[in-house]
Amino acid sequence: MPNVPMELLAHLRRARDTIDRRYAELLDLDTLAAVAGVSKYHFLRCFAATYGDTPAALLTQRRIERAQDLLRATNLTVTEICMLVGYSSLGSFSTRFRRLVGCSPSEYQARWATYGPPRIPGCWVFMHGLSDTATSEKPAAPSSS
Repeated sequence: MPNVPMELLAHLRRARDTIDRRYAELLDLDTLAAVAGVSKYHFLRCFAATYGDTPAALLTQRRIERAQDLLRATNLTVTEICMLVGYSSLGSFSTRFRRLVGCSPSEYQARWATYGPPRIPGCWVFMHGLSDTATSEKPAAPSSS
């Protein structure tokens, strides 16, 4: 890791964890730099030096990985999955998916349609949320005053 101060690594890891957890949200460079607590240009240089990729490239990779999971395991449409993983444009999603995976989302879904266990109904996904974005916190008990 050339020229990246050791004390900055924990902050960069916090930003990377934010990308992993909140991939479906709008995460721009300013937001991620604020999470790391450094200027956006310094953050970008150090992040790329440490992880070998830019924050935007890592965010795209996480979104496409999650889309692959949903395309394999659920009966959601490609458009629904596009929106669930944080894209607002089906065209952008499909282009990035094809570039990273080598086929379109529809082709990928069709390839996996006959394999594996029964697919999770989309209504269940929408009712119960995605397991990696759901919070495990329980609501606070009402106070008895």
